Amino acid sequence: MSSEFFAAPSLANQWVRLEPIAPDHAPDLAQAVGDLHTLWYQDHVPTAGEMPGYIDRLLAEEDRVAWAIVAPDGRAVGVTTYLHLDSKNRNLEIGSTWVGAQHQGSSINPAAKLLLLTRAFEELGCLRVEIRTHYMNQQSRRAIEKLGAKLDGVLRRHKILASGLVRDTCVYSILDTEWPEVKTGLEARLSR
Repeated sequence: MSSEFFAAPSLANQWVRLEPIAPDHAPDLAQAVGDLHTLWYQDHVPTAGEMPGYIDRLLAEEDRVAWAIVAPDGRAVGVTTYLHLDSKNRNLEIGSTWVGAQHQGSSINPAAKLLLLTRAFEELGCLRVEIRTHYMNQQSRRAIEKLGAKLDGVLRRHKILASGLVRDTCVYSILDTEWPEVKTGLEARLSR
């Protein structure tokens, strides 16, 4: 089971496709990223020019599984990953996600989360899936809470960002016992 935790199969539903990230995604992602790298509360989003190296780094990380988020028109519009994978204790984190500004607020992110959560709970048998964000990133916090994740707590002064700012990290989770209700809510939300 542990090797399956580190696999990156293609995943798809009617709203989005997740493809294992590859160098071929760089041109689309460079176009989609826009100025997201300038957001003061994050430091995981590359510039357009950094995209090839960013993809190479994601592919080189042994403890992360990365996908390109592909819109219905076939263009890659963002990235998402599994990280902190723990097959023994059957949990993982969904993180380092970004979606280009023109697709934010659309069905793209919740549809991608539906795919990732379905794989985590129904294929990998996870007991817990974690999602983290900066305390000050209200947009991300609202989106995570809208998924149905519960706030476990805040890791104060948890991480030093590239800018030198010190980040407080909100830790959210969804448990296997909560997954059926979360899944039903996500499916209903996407079907509207």
